[in-house]
Amino acid sequence: MKKLLLSLVLVFCATLTWATELVNLIQTYQADRGALGRLYTNQLSAEYFTRMLAFNQDYLKTLQAQNYSGLSEDGKIDYVLFRNFLEEQLAELDLDQRAFSEVQNVVAFGAPLEEFVVGRRRAKKPDSQALAVSWNEVSKAVDAQLKALPSAAKYTSWQKADLAAQAVESIQKVTKEAYSYYFDYDPQFTWWMPEPWKNLDANLSAYAKALREHYTNSVKDDGSGIIGKPIGREALEKQLGFEMIAYSPEELIAEAEKQFAWCEKEMLKASNELGFGNDWKAALEMVKETYFPAGDWPAEVIRLAEEATDYVESNDLVTVPPLAKESWRTIMISAERQRVSPFFLGGEVIQIAYPTSDMSHADKMMSMRGNNPHFSRATVQHELIPGHHLQQFMNQRNMTHRRMFGTPFWTEGWALYWEFVLWDRNFPRDAKDKVGMLFWRMHRCARIIFSLSYHLEQMTPQQCIDLLVDKVGHERANAEAEVRRSFEGSYGPLYQIAYMIGALEIYSLRKEMVESGKMPEKEFHDLILSQNAMPIEILRAKVTGKPLDKNHKASWKFLD
Repeated sequence: MKKLLLSLVLVFCATLTWATELVNLIQTYQADRGALGRLYTNQLSAEYFTRMLAFNQDYLKTLQAQNYSGLSEDGKIDYVLFRNFLEEQLAELDLDQRAFSEVQNVVAFGAPLEEFVVGRRRAKKPDSQALAVSWNEVSKAVDAQLKALPSAAKYTSWQKADLAAQAVESIQKVTKEAYSYYFDYDPQFTWWMPEPWKNLDANLSAYAKALREHYTNSVKDDGSGIIGKPIGREALEKQLGFEMIAYSPEELIAEAEKQFAWCEKEMLKASNELGFGNDWKAALEMVKETYFPAGDWPAEVIRLAEEATDYVESNDLVTVPPLAKESWRTIMISAERQRVSPFFLGGEVIQIAYPTSDMSHADKMMSMRGNNPHFSRATVQHELIPGHHLQQFMNQRNMTHRRMFGTPFWTEGWALYWEFVLWDRNFPRDAKDKVGMLFWRMHRCARIIFSLSYHLEQMTPQQCIDLLVDKVGHERANAEAEVRRSFEGSYGPLYQIAYMIGALEIYSLRKEMVESGKMPEKEFHDLILSQNAMPIEILRAKVTGKPLDKNHKASWKFLD
């Protein structure tokens, strides 16, 4: 009983330690935003933009009314994080609303459908006979807009045409949901509405299809088959600001090229050590041929994972809770998923890419060659311990209200940072390991170059693939999967640059605190993991103890 009471006291004290003055406000915002998101499901509508803009503006006013000078250190960090988050939400809503306003005329017929959807939220009983007449008129209006489309000016980009189509599909989707709510449950509705809905649904689908093809002056597919959406300079610079990155896209590309040059220099050393002279691509090809026989690879992944964990613990680099070591597990990645993710994915579950029986022989070989043990020496620990699994384990247990402020610069930066640290500590056992670890670092540099250039509309997807093949040495199928993942997946436009840039931020902070002797290495790592997710520049304020200004903006020149 005494032990139980002591445990409860310790839990209570820990809760007090991690509570800040703004926890309740942030958690309430998260709950409120979730509730509104589930209610206002048509995110391409005037109703949605009006409500969400007002919602975020109200919370920003509430936050700004706080007595900032009276907040604790962690309270001030929460204030800056929340203020930055709300300003980012408002900026994104503004950009999205402006884009929608340029195509809003395509849903000029939508008022009766929107009224029906709003009524459905509170189960308003429709006048089904009148509704059938109304929907027939809406269907005629959609058909008229479809017939008039060929003579209308074409959209200047496929992105704008696609957004117009999405606006039609969005109102179609919410109308269908509301229709399904009444159908079969309301006898009058079920008698009157099937035919009007069938016609309306068909016309909406035809109109959306036509809109998606109604553009000029922009090539949607450059031959790669990869269809992404470059966001342009304005959106790119705003996102960099909200991520607290005080550099322009061009400056980040220049840094990536500088880092790549360092990698090439080190690769030449390893290549010469392996007997290939300055032909480092030949050395890379030799390393790819060290793949394990089919069926043997998962056991080696486990060995690599346990080796990395033992290394960080035996060198006292970071605290690894016993449950974190116990609770991770493995699964295999399907052949279909490997078209997008040809390498490891990780966290509590490490997902292993390896050939399946239905792959072509060429794809099987690319998968095995791309997942050889020397490449994987850098990536297994990236995914598990001390990388993503340890990171996520701690995020679920510390400052949990901050998970909303998640950023890939923290998530991916932390995992790649450990590749830097382990390289410095001679973790690679031989020149083949060095080639494998350098391959991945070159890959991260290339990600910055191709993703920023793509969003600046200076590179096409096919050119991005060619860069990975020609400059980094990727297997072509793996390069295609990587670019497809970057531009067609659910990742944000800055996600791929976040690995290297986030790692460089933490690495710079390490120099400032650990290498200067201001903080022991293990204490540094444990402190970072205790803070949960946030832009690294804000994390720096906690680690260094430097106070944050209430209106703090990106200013840290970590590359200098």
